[in-house]
Amino acid sequence: MSGCEVNFDGLVGLTHHYAGLSFGNEASTQHKNSVSNPKLAAKQGLLKMKALADLGFMQGVLPPHERPHLPTLRQLGFSGNDAQILEQAARTTPRLLSSLSSASAMWVANAATVSPSADSADGRVHFTVANLNNKFHRAIEPETTGLALQATFADAQYFTHHQALPQVALFGDEGAANHNRLAAEHGGPGVQVFVYGRQGLNDAPQPARYPARQTLEASQAVARLHKLYAERTVFVQQNPAVIDQGVFHNDVIAVSNGNVLFHHQHAFLNSPKVMDELRRKLAVLGTEFIAIEVPDNRVSVADAVRTYLFNSQLLTRSNGKMTIVVPEEARQHRGVWGYLNELVESGGPINRIKVFDLRESMRNGGGPACLRLRVALTERELAAVNPQVMMNDSLFATLNEWVDKHYRDRLTLQDLGDPQLLLEGRSALDELTQILALGSIYPFQR
Repeated sequence: MSGCEVNFDGLVGLTHHYAGLSFGNEASTQHKNSVSNPKLAAKQGLLKMKALADLGFMQGVLPPHERPHLPTLRQLGFSGNDAQILEQAARTTPRLLSSLSSASAMWVANAATVSPSADSADGRVHFTVANLNNKFHRAIEPETTGLALQATFADAQYFTHHQALPQVALFGDEGAANHNRLAAEHGGPGVQVFVYGRQGLNDAPQPARYPARQTLEASQAVARLHKLYAERTVFVQQNPAVIDQGVFHNDVIAVSNGNVLFHHQHAFLNSPKVMDELRRKLAVLGTEFIAIEVPDNRVSVADAVRTYLFNSQLLTRSNGKMTIVVPEEARQHRGVWGYLNELVESGGPINRIKVFDLRESMRNGGGPACLRLRVALTERELAAVNPQVMMNDSLFATLNEWVDKHYRDRLTLQDLGDPQLLLEGRSALDELTQILALGSIYPFQR
């Protein structure tokens, strides 16, 4: 069965702001304290979703989280009613309040690791929510993420959901941002590629400047939970040197689709060995492996990080050829844009470019690939997905009206202590759960 791939994009939250919270993500830290535009950010994301749906690609929506996150403030000793807690936090620990107001859940490439049924011994689609324990503002996401995924993929006949791994450094897990899959077709058997930055139980090379967020031990645990076949699973170490240049996730330096791996020359440690293992394991499945390696002398690691060339989406069209989805920043860079045009004219599998303006997300450190979670499904599994989250003309119009009604077009760090912002967010999210038929997934609803 050929199956299909659905990209589920995260809807940008109402408290989208530039706080520079993500050490190791250079775009995030460079734009710290800039004024943000949550309404524009949400609309830019919706335009991307709708445009790809109009091109024939399956597209879904995942909801933002409730922010500021009052349950954590209460857990940390702030007391009183909601307005009093916000006032205390804004006055005494504004940076903490900023962390607990982050809209980072929009980058759903970090929501979970997903394995299709064709790769799992029990024939089910498996989801393991990422614990994201390297960053405090993201480590509070797993509970709501898990509930949103369970409401979207609810049928236990087809979908199995796993809790996040233990919240300790040994099992640091960043989800699909460090996970690739190679296969002849989305519904057929494939090779799953887990990319890790460090080992917790053994000595191995590590970055010196920035943290390696994904551990080998976490990747191995996810593979066990998903009941993956060892002969079709590969564990690869990301090059520590590129992590130290701002490549905080594998999806900043490599992206896969079908039997194609598009990657930078310096993406992986021991790259020739990695490519050989992928080629051999795909050959057992009767599938040719196509590696498109971008030389450093054409696109440097710094330029890849600056333009998010690899934080792109590769999408297979009906004719079998691929479209690469890149941010506007890639078009504005002469060298990167020149390389991309040579790529699409080379006669290879990637022969079309689609550019999106995602400035609000990019300035916070997330490009096209950060905003989406890929889920490969059979036709029966697709029919079991919550239909209210699938992008179409009606949902696009409804969500744009919803954004216009609830979102602010300007937000600063000082605004986060405004009790009215909390009320606006809760009203919006309560309405959104009805639009998307998600049920009560937020703390304030339970």
